[in-house]
Amino acid sequence: MSSLFFSSSRRPLSVALRRFTLCRFSSIVTYATEEEKSRFIHPSSVVHPNAILGEGVSIGPFCTIGPFAKLGRACQLYPGSHIFGNTELGDNCILMTVHILSSGAVIGDDLPGQTVVGRNNVFGHHAVIGVKCQDMKYKVIGDNNLIMGSCHIAHDCKVGNNNILANSTLLAGHVVVEDYAHTAGGIVVHQFCRIGSYSFIGGGSVVSQDVPKYIIVSGERAELRGLNLEGLRRRGFSAVEIKSLRAAYRKIFMPTDTSSGNIEDRLSQVEQHEDLGLFPAVSSMVQSIRDSFAENRRGICKFRSWSGS
Repeated sequence: MSSLFFSSSRRPLSVALRRFTLCRFSSIVTYATEEEKSRFIHPSSVVHPNAILGEGVSIGPFCTIGPFAKLGRACQLYPGSHIFGNTELGDNCILMTVHILSSGAVIGDDLPGQTVVGRNNVFGHHAVIGVKCQDMKYKVIGDNNLIMGSCHIAHDCKVGNNNILANSTLLAGHVVVEDYAHTAGGIVVHQFCRIGSYSFIGGGSVVSQDVPKYIIVSGERAELRGLNLEGLRRRGFSAVEIKSLRAAYRKIFMPTDTSSGNIEDRLSQVEQHEDLGLFPAVSSMVQSIRDSFAENRRGICKFRSWSGS
């Protein structure tokens, strides 16, 4: 009888304790959100707990993500890729590598300054972006760029949208690359130069002055080689626009009249031409050339007065 009494009296107490313990335990346990479940982080990678990772981020083996990094949605880091410093990646960026034993891309550095990368950019293996920001400012890369293996984009550079930088393209500090520019492999660009939209730089070139819009340059000291005709066609420029650009290019860089004056005179003649002056593409090219001769700019790559087309 006494045993029955004691067992019945202990049962409510044990139930209460069990409920209390479960409540305490449930208040401590944190459950993974759906967003966290959608991410993948390889166990061998080091991701700082303060880093901000968007939904669907995938981080492969042997990667490093610093405490101030911010990765947008669906970014992919292949093995050996690293993101340091105050660095922000937009959605759908990919840091590539050749195989698991090679080094991936490196973006940012643990120094003052900020690296801002837009959306849908692809960085090849060994690419180095924004490391050693000696001027403590910004490195900005736009959207939809393909930056291939072993490229280097130094401090305070600005890269626009839809550019293709082939393997071993090296940009010194303060270089500006506009939109839809294309470089071949193994080129070097001097600091403070500007690469115009829709331009093309031939392989192995050393660019020490500005490249105007729509133009091809190449050479050990890069020189103007004509219009980027194939690039213009691929980007949807009409036959009439291309014809007008060719006519303007000849008037500016290949004058047949010895009394045509200096380059500023020829630029003014093109602007005032009754037909050529009506095309926005021609006006844009003229302005690109004129801007390069401003006081704080380096001028344009050398040009020659060739005969013929």
